[in-house]
Amino acid sequence: MDIKYHLAEDTIDRDDHRALAEWLLADPPPRLTMGPLTRQFEEKWSKWVGKKYSVLCNSGSSANLLMYYALLSSERLANHKVIVPSVGWVTTIAPAIQFGFEPIMCEADPDTFGLDLNHLENLLMMHRPSIVMMVQVLGVPHKMEEMKKLQAKFNFYLLEDACAAMGSSYNGQNVGSFGDMSSFSFYFGHQISTIEGGAVSTDDEDFYNTLLMLRSHGWSKDLNPTLRKKLTDHYGIDDFSEPFVFYDAGFNLRSTDLNAFLGIRQLDKMEWLIERRFANHKQYKTLLGNRFRTQNYDPKKCVVCSIHLGMLADSREQRKNIVAALIKNGIETRMFSAGNLGLHPFWSNKYGKFSAPMADKIHNCGLFLPNNPSLKPEDIEFISNVAVESVKREN
Repeated sequence: MDIKYHLAEDTIDRDDHRALAEWLLADPPPRLTMGPLTRQFEEKWSKWVGKKYSVLCNSGSSANLLMYYALLSSERLANHKVIVPSVGWVTTIAPAIQFGFEPIMCEADPDTFGLDLNHLENLLMMHRPSIVMMVQVLGVPHKMEEMKKLQAKFNFYLLEDACAAMGSSYNGQNVGSFGDMSSFSFYFGHQISTIEGGAVSTDDEDFYNTLLMLRSHGWSKDLNPTLRKKLTDHYGIDDFSEPFVFYDAGFNLRSTDLNAFLGIRQLDKMEWLIERRFANHKQYKTLLGNRFRTQNYDPKKCVVCSIHLGMLADSREQRKNIVAALIKNGIETRMFSAGNLGLHPFWSNKYGKFSAPMADKIHNCGLFLPNNPSLKPEDIEFISNVAVESVKREN
């Protein structure tokens, strides 16, 4: 069966292709590697999301890695304990393992599927971690008032993975602007795309400068002249050697001006994309919310710019039936994210299996339905009816 309704569609359209072609063919030709357009996109993204600083990199996974390492190298941490989510993506957690942190897994919230706040508070009291890593799951904003109260009470650094949540907001504040550092992904099929790409945003100038150096080998080329001179004076480095001195054990996670060119154009579409994805999400909730468990949010506080509609079947067997019906009707689907990450070998081989009621339910019964801006109300109705009718046939 051919797929008629895809889980993800490219937000880079023919107009973007034409503009990119004209830019590439300009005389003189543009610089393609990281340069002025990267900085222009970073400034535009910071203004849009509501943070002072942003650092464009090559993926959302790299953005998470940069956040962890910036904290590790900051010498601000009281310990290396970090609370991590059971529902998210592997690279939300992997850097904590790679850098020698002590990750402690948290149950999923029954409403948003983010960090369960009751379990989180118990873990905070028990372990007193320096870091909490949270995910804004699938674009449904988490309960950020409660989360910020916990941060004030327990004094941890909040890392906010908003990789699949760009455009969502809570109480008028954009998701991705709540954390001490926040990560974003501009991968194909996400709210906006730069082909491949990611970013870290922060209000902390020291984190920002560290992120700039870590992104590019650990050198100071991207820092402002005053800070570069401060470093050369401190270490007694001459002008000839200065461009190739490495101040930290960095990486090469740079993006390019080609990606930034597309990102600048994509940001101009963001309001339209939010409107379309939120309308689709609300229609799905109306049609499916009384039959299946879906993520809940406060409609008075939240705008949901989701990339898929996440729902839970009643059982594994029912999920199989729904998936079969969707595929038969040309509707692409998949399991909910990666389910419970605590049941994957990367975690269980090292720490043992993590099992918790909500996370396990998502793992065993969760699936995705398409939510693309191109979908019309009749498309959402058709997809929803296929899911509902597949369950009716069980009875």
